Amino acid sequence: MMNYKLYFIFLFGSLAVSIGFQMLLPFPYGLGVALCIFILMPVIVRKLMLKNGSLGRFGGMEETKMHKMCTVCGNKSKGRECSRCGSHQFRMK
Repeated sequence: MMNYKLYFIFLFGSLAVSIGFQMLLPFPYGLGVALCIFILMPVIVRKLMLKNGSLGRFGGMEETKMHKMCTVCGNKSKGRECSRCGSHQFRMK
């Protein structure tokens, strides 16, 4: 999840910009530009925040090291099979 306060600031900013374009341009063009800005601006902001790593501790793409623990021998592994006993039975740790 993203930092909702910053996300809503950009969401309402894109709404204000899209309404401004809708008032300046004629009907079909203004509506098209407004919809594009209102939909694409939050997507672009989210991608930039993911790229910069500025999502903070509430970020949805935080790097956590997930290990699989073998249910047979208890060995931690990252592969498809246990490196100690060769079992395919894992649980996430």
